[in-house]
Amino acid sequence: MSLISAQDLQVSYGGVKVLDGVSVAIEPGEIVTLVGPNGSGKSTLVKVLLGVIAPDRGRVIRAKGLRIGYVPQRLHIDANLPMTVARFLSLPKRQPDDKVSAALTRAGVPGLEAQQMTALSGGQFQRVLLARALLTDPQILVLDEPTQGLDQPGEAAFYELLETVRRETGVGVFMVSHDLHVVMSASDRVVCLNHHICCQGTPKVVRDAPEYRALFGHGTHGALALYQHDHDHSHDPVTGHDHGGGHA
Repeated sequence: MSLISAQDLQVSYGGVKVLDGVSVAIEPGEIVTLVGPNGSGKSTLVKVLLGVIAPDRGRVIRAKGLRIGYVPQRLHIDANLPMTVARFLSLPKRQPDDKVSAALTRAGVPGLEAQQMTALSGGQFQRVLLARALLTDPQILVLDEPTQGLDQPGEAAFYELLETVRRETGVGVFMVSHDLHVVMSASDRVVCLNHHICCQGTPKVVRDAPEYRALFGHGTHGALALYQHDHDHSHDPVTGHDHGGGHA
């Protein structure tokens, strides 16, 4: 059974259709990346799948007792508010210290418990958000543009981390990409959305689809940039800063 499936979704704002006839499903252990231009309905689809908003038409079916881990597009923390990483991970429910430490380790940022949230780098902050999502032992991770604000090597490191988490835990991943031409090479499926589903399939299938090329033009010759792990290239997996070499 699918973790989440949506059938014939329609959502309108002010009489304008944002989603029209959208059907999508995420299977256990599958990585699905959603791409589309600004205003195409990506975040709206995420909200419908999470049950935050109800569709005007269609329905969403979730596996019974489904545990969802959510990583938001952005999260603002007041710079004057003292809050350690450990305290943040224990909101709204107190978490055991060993569980907090295990989540941070899995997210690739061990030992940050005593750090102030406002002192974290962009890459560290996103990984702490991922650690918070992992605390629920989710069956599916839903990530809404989680790498926004990171540089390209930082994005690549985050995507590689998600691939590792999927491999180690079997969690399904549904991720919105803010970069039209960047998806995880580990994606099992890419869904291209522009109010309706234009095309979907493996990254290579979508890359070659005329609907994708027509929608996104020829700025990159219609090609998706697939992140490949380059063992000869060294960069900081948390900050995303290069330490020499080229990046694929």
